[in-house]
Amino acid sequence: MYMKSILIKLFSPILNQFETQDVAPNYKSSHRIALNVVGSLFLVLSIGAGYAARFGDDLGFFIPVVVFFCLGLVALVVGTLGSNGAVWKIWGTK
Repeated sequence: MYMKSILIKLFSPILNQFETQDVAPNYKSSHRIALNVVGSLFLVLSIGAGYAARFGDDLGFFIPVVVFFCLGLVALVVGTLGSNGAVWKIWGTK
């Protein structure tokens, strides 16, 4: 529990964007699992794009690496450390 509170403080700029005081009416635990899977896939995609970009001659090839890494990081942080409301807000289910 101690490590989780440190990570929540560390990633609070990301988590504060998605935290909500509203009750998540349509939240399901499968939403959190799917968010973690999607985040992991984005991280794997960023690694693959980074591997392919290192053979390129232009620095523009690294733009997808940064974008996919940021998307994967946000999805995993919210999926693992965020509240039910934050996961609900990412999915936007109504």
